[in-house]
Amino acid sequence: MRIRVFPVTAFQQNCSIIWCESTREAAVVDPGGDLDEVLAAVREEKLELKKILLTHAHVDHAGAAAQLAESAGLPIEGPHPGDRFWIERLPMQAAMFGLGTDARPFEPTRWLGQGDRVRVGEVELEVLHCPGHTPGHVVFFHAPGRFAIVGDVLFKGSIGRTDFPGGDHDTLIRSIRENLFPLGDDVRFLPGHGPMSTFGDERRSNPFVADRLFQGR
Repeated sequence: MRIRVFPVTAFQQNCSIIWCESTREAAVVDPGGDLDEVLAAVREEKLELKKILLTHAHVDHAGAAAQLAESAGLPIEGPHPGDRFWIERLPMQAAMFGLGTDARPFEPTRWLGQGDRVRVGEVELEVLHCPGHTPGHVVFFHAPGRFAIVGDVLFKGSIGRTDFPGGDHDTLIRSIRENLFPLGDDVRFLPGHGPMSTFGDERRSNPFVADRLFQGR
């Protein structure tokens, strides 16, 4: 699996293109906006876009999903049904944060849940339902490459916000420690914002979810 990352919108959200090297089939993950830049990279890499994948439905991650799906004839896979609330409120979210994206509600072609699989060419990703930041947040894990796209669940040195409607701090901590960390310390991850890290580094040093905070519990 190959990946290119594009910080998009004023929130510098890590939108990405992932693709299968054998087939050149690709998916856009979390198209929050700035589609011209993303589509230019698709042409540059000579890729064939096949689908849109969404970790969750906050506007900086999903604001341009409907526009891209309609213009390119692509299915949308994800997030989990728990984020229907946020999909329905995409226009309100865009107005609230002053984003210029053509944010419109949509019905995913396929809702995703724990243990589901998504395919991009010959690449298979495992889906993990990781609520807490939003109720329907999912993570995409590429086991052969030891790599995960985690959206706004976990960051280098931090965790996702839980003060938005549907957020829950305790649920988020469980998602990270019980669903992500068991995948292995060597797993690299792309967060929704900021630099990559590994689960091992976060287990050692993250001030919210480091192992030392939970010893003796």
